[in-house]
Amino acid sequence: MSQMKGGLVILNDMINSLPPSEQKIANYILLHPEDSILLTALQLGEKSETSSAAVIRLCKSLGFNGFQELKLRVAGDLRVNESEGYRDIEPNEEYAKIIEKVNTNTIQTLKDTVDILNMDQIKEAVQLLIRARSILFVGFGASYIAAKDAEQKFLRVNKQVHSFSDLHMAATAIANKGSEDVVIGISFSGDTFEVTKLLEMANNNNCNTISITKYGNSSVASIADTNLYISAAKEATFRSGATASRIAQLHLIDVLFMCYASEEYDKTVERLDSTREALSSFKQQFDTKRKIKIKRDKG
Repeated sequence: MSQMKGGLVILNDMINSLPPSEQKIANYILLHPEDSILLTALQLGEKSETSSAAVIRLCKSLGFNGFQELKLRVAGDLRVNESEGYRDIEPNEEYAKIIEKVNTNTIQTLKDTVDILNMDQIKEAVQLLIRARSILFVGFGASYIAAKDAEQKFLRVNKQVHSFSDLHMAATAIANKGSEDVVIGISFSGDTFEVTKLLEMANNNNCNTISITKYGNSSVASIADTNLYISAAKEATFRSGATASRIAQLHLIDVLFMCYASEEYDKTVERLDSTREALSSFKQQFDTKRKIKIKRDKG
């Protein structure tokens, strides 16, 4: 991306998990973003009735290199035209309005997730996938949808890949993996017990581990070697983990796959053509049998 963004999104994601003094600073920035980027750490501490030390602690809690990165990210957000933001549905609402809101919310989810992506972590994850002897995706509940989608994508480019939502099956597979293998744990909350335990097992076997979670500190992210984050800001009543997180997770899987495909372009094109040809042959056979059946039925 040409400029740093995502400061306001990350603040929204993290605010409820911050200590009280850091929450006060975060609230001040969210209410006065234009003023905040013009202040020093000392001035922001005074404005938020905290301290410059609390400002620095906030930056660390957010995963930033320092106060300057926070200001640059917020400034990047301010350069982007404001959207309508997330909107929840109303009782007995017109379908046209519901469709409009779903569309707006989806676009906002994708935008917010892209704004907080860390390019270094994406590159690291892609290189791990390229070198991997095998890839295991683990996810439970709605997160398994993203795991299964990832399995289907990477299977088409001839990677040895499996997805699991069964704890025992996943543990059995991971028990036989090692340093040449990659285990990717998908958990919206970042605190799914099963995913945490499976990544711990993968680390004990010296596997390379990647997490896909909402932004912030979590048990899953703390265990993984490489962390990829999706946005969780402004969750509305009906934008539960089964909707917002699913969209963001699938989008991130698409990003990973496309970056992988670009790095391995010639091989990817060749393998996609092969799988497409294989599926096409089945379709032709099916069409032929269907035509014969129709002919017999008419005769």
